[in-house]
Amino acid sequence: MHLIEKAEEDNQTVITEFILLGFGNLPELQILLFLVFLVIYIVTMSGNILIIVLVVTDQHLHTPMYFFLGNLSCLETCYTSTILPRMLASLLTGDRTISVGGCMIQFSFFGYLATTECYLLAAMSYDRYLAICKPLRYAALMNGRLCLQLIVGSWMSGFLSCVILMCFMSQLTFCGPNEIDHFFCDFSPMLKLSCSDSSMITLFSFILVSLDSPCPFLLTVTSYVCIIATILRIPSTTGRQKAFSTCSSHLIVVTVFYGTIMTVYLLPNTNTLKALNKVFSVFYTVLTPMLNPLIYSLRNKEVKEALRKIIS
Repeated sequence: MHLIEKAEEDNQTVITEFILLGFGNLPELQILLFLVFLVIYIVTMSGNILIIVLVVTDQHLHTPMYFFLGNLSCLETCYTSTILPRMLASLLTGDRTISVGGCMIQFSFFGYLATTECYLLAAMSYDRYLAICKPLRYAALMNGRLCLQLIVGSWMSGFLSCVILMCFMSQLTFCGPNEIDHFFCDFSPMLKLSCSDSSMITLFSFILVSLDSPCPFLLTVTSYVCIIATILRIPSTTGRQKAFSTCSSHLIVVTVFYGTIMTVYLLPNTNTLKALNKVFSVFYTVLTPMLNPLIYSLRNKEVKEALRKIIS
């Protein structure tokens, strides 16, 4: 009887830190993984910072499209810095512990920036819709005021949601176990470890996801349906190619971002698919921020020209 009571008491011990298992099941690859992710982090930061510098300094890039691109690059530097430095430290030192407070802060920044990226990509798709479907009225419609409103709206969209969600999460207590089988603090793995009543926060998070994910996604899809329909109506092949080239970079970024996110969150949460889930999570949290500047710089004449000017 005393043993049972003691066991129950131990089970209710409030934990103060989590262990992010990450890629700890591959001990022989820790140094290799550290070097790979370090290179990815350096390339991501330098590529996105370079695009911000180009957009700010080159007069030819002072247009709504590049204003959005500069904000996207700024977001990517913050987004990747939320996850990668902590992951690099654990790969190098082997210390995978993170405080409960630190885990919540990491998740709140990750959630806020991911939501902002959804709205920012939607704003960029709307900009391309106006440029291709309403070219004669583009300058009047996408004026400085609307451009600024879309940017501020994108950055503010996820802020309130994340603040309210964090207020709910701060009320949770965690009694163990304390292992999270992921390389960063995501919502579902954290919630599974809570010994508090999580029905309210589950309902609230469902409402938030229902509002913050489908709305920008549907806006993005609708914009591209209209864009593709307009491009197909252009009689000349050269005209179609020119129109498509103005939005192809953004379309690739949107496809990679939403494709990997949907794969991660729609895959059944089974033990056999956990490793695959982790791999796809690497795509949208680590590789997408690195690919964005590469896609835009390699497929965009204006960016390449601005880069050539800086180099020369």
